Amino acid sequence: MLISLFGAVESGVIYALMALGVYLSFRILHFPDLTVDGSFVTGAGVAGVAIVGGMSPILATLLGAFAGFIAGCITGVLHTKGKINALLAGILMMIALYSINLRLMGQPTVSMLNESTLFTQIQSWWVASGFDAFFNNIVLSLGAERFSGTWLVFSVMIILTLMVKVFLDYFLKTEVGLALRATGDNQKMIRSLSANTDGLIIIGIGVSNGLVALSGALIGQYGGFANVNMGIGMIVIGLASVIIGEALFGKRTIIIATLAVIGGAIVYRIVVTMALRVDFLDSGDMKLITAVLVIAALVAPRMIQARKEKKRRLQKKAELLQRKEGEVHSA
Repeated sequence: MLISLFGAVESGVIYALMALGVYLSFRILHFPDLTVDGSFVTGAGVAGVAIVGGMSPILATLLGAFAGFIAGCITGVLHTKGKINALLAGILMMIALYSINLRLMGQPTVSMLNESTLFTQIQSWWVASGFDAFFNNIVLSLGAERFSGTWLVFSVMIILTLMVKVFLDYFLKTEVGLALRATGDNQKMIRSLSANTDGLIIIGIGVSNGLVALSGALIGQYGGFANVNMGIGMIVIGLASVIIGEALFGKRTIIIATLAVIGGAIVYRIVVTMALRVDFLDSGDMKLITAVLVIAALVAPRMIQARKEKKRRLQKKAELLQRKEGEVHSA
């Protein structure tokens, strides 16, 4: 059980990068970008081919992220310059990327099991450092069962994800970032101030898909392969992470919102892992579980808010009745 939960948290931290990309397009720009399903594979495929070809895993990962950035920019160009509906532009790019990814990879699946990846490169140093024993002792001291796994992937990814979060927080507070947020809120207003909204949208969607592709490149190295179909449903997973995070942790400021997205990605993976342990569910039900989670995350806050509003109205009505009764008695 502990190993399953740890694996869920581990993968959740990697998928959090993808969720941050989805947050940037859907929440900041209010752009329904479906390129995500394709750019996720682009990151994994480009990184996989580069690693198999002998390139440094770090450079291969960055190359995969850059390829996703280019794909996102093309979607932005189709929408802004081609005047294609945002949803349709994303769908067209997602469809095109399927063939592009297959062409780049040369085959449906690229294996990295016998290659040196970002995680295997630092494994020898990590083992010698003794961090695994240190963290395992902490787990034992908290009364949990003995854990024999490695903390390498989790530690590396939590540092990398937090670094990306800090960068995104900083970027959204710069002049370009503020203009980007204003473009998502009121495009006509920011255009009246002589801002280049087309360029801002292109940059925003490019950065969004760059983060998605970065997540794909890391997931590919984490799992040991890149597959042309591994991006199916990523947009729903990203939205689920954003919505669950906002529902649980709030979204009052950018710093809190991005942290909530990371937390939402981890919670999502934990819930899915726990659900798949139920006897009547199997791995084929994962998409159904995701859909139910998104529906619950969307509906539950509104039901809670409606109940609070109803309670507030009843309380106000009771206070008015009590006040009228007091006036009658005093008269």
